[in-house]
Amino acid sequence: MYIERLSIPDVKVLIPKKYGDHRGFFSEIYSKKAFAAAGVDIDFVQDNHSRSAEKGTVRGLHFQTPPFAQDKLVRVTRGSVFDVVVDLRRNSPTYGRHVSVVLSAGEWNQVLAPIGFAHGFMTLESDVEVIYKVSDYYAPEHDKGLLWNDPALGIKWPIAESEATLSEKDRRQPRLAELVTPF
Repeated sequence: MYIERLSIPDVKVLIPKKYGDHRGFFSEIYSKKAFAAAGVDIDFVQDNHSRSAEKGTVRGLHFQTPPFAQDKLVRVTRGSVFDVVVDLRRNSPTYGRHVSVVLSAGEWNQVLAPIGFAHGFMTLESDVEVIYKVSDYYAPEHDKGLLWNDPALGIKWPIAESEATLSEKDRRQPRLAELVTPF
């Protein structure tokens, strides 16, 4: 497995090995043993799968608060997304900063968004499917978010705001300056 460290060191891009021949391919996309050897020792408890029909669909920026905070391992199985992870750890030197990466089925890459970070993505094409593992179960009362287009975050989304498709929930999330972070 190849691991790329980003400008916020706790966020990592992981690319599993892929073995192919005339029949197709095989890839071990998650192995607790291989991940632990790479310094990622997380007990994942739930897998989530989303499908976004339209290009420009935004999902996020989401996180769960303690005691149900989640590490997320995110991968794309169809299409591609512009993936964003924002540091919400109050005492971190990178608080309020973000990293972004294009995740795609073709690149076979995954991003690890640790506890203490908000995560979201924008689809770069139609009919995109994303699968992500999480380290704690979904808890609606602990489900929180951050406004995706808050200028204070400085995220350069690849598709114009006017063309983005969002849920009402994601349109109403607080800005970073309004957020009381539990991390």
